[in-house]
Amino acid sequence: MWRTDTLWLEVAVVLGIFAVGNIVFGHFEQHKHPARRLAKVAVVLAITIALSSTVGRAWGLGWLLLPLGAAVYVHLYWLPRHGVNGWTGEPRDRYLALLAARGRGKETAP
Repeated sequence: MWRTDTLWLEVAVVLGIFAVGNIVFGHFEQHKHPARRLAKVAVVLAITIALSSTVGRAWGLGWLLLPLGAAVYVHLYWLPRHGVNGWTGEPRDRYLALLAARGRGKETAP
């Protein structure tokens, strides 16, 4: 009944990561359109399944470490360098201003 040799394991892992992430960190993404947030889940799931089915489960799940590394960099280095607490996202107005400036391709001064 419980088999782990199918792609359903990858689906469960990716959707579990997004479920926990949205519950715990969803308030940081409220400024984004829901369609964009859903598209992110679909793209990550599609990449994971494609990698798992072509080059193996280790690559399919291992590539998820790339966004984790990017998050560590942003939260431990980039946000504090720009005056935002990397753990709480405060001050909120500064955090949203950084996101808006980043979306326009402009770097703000530290």
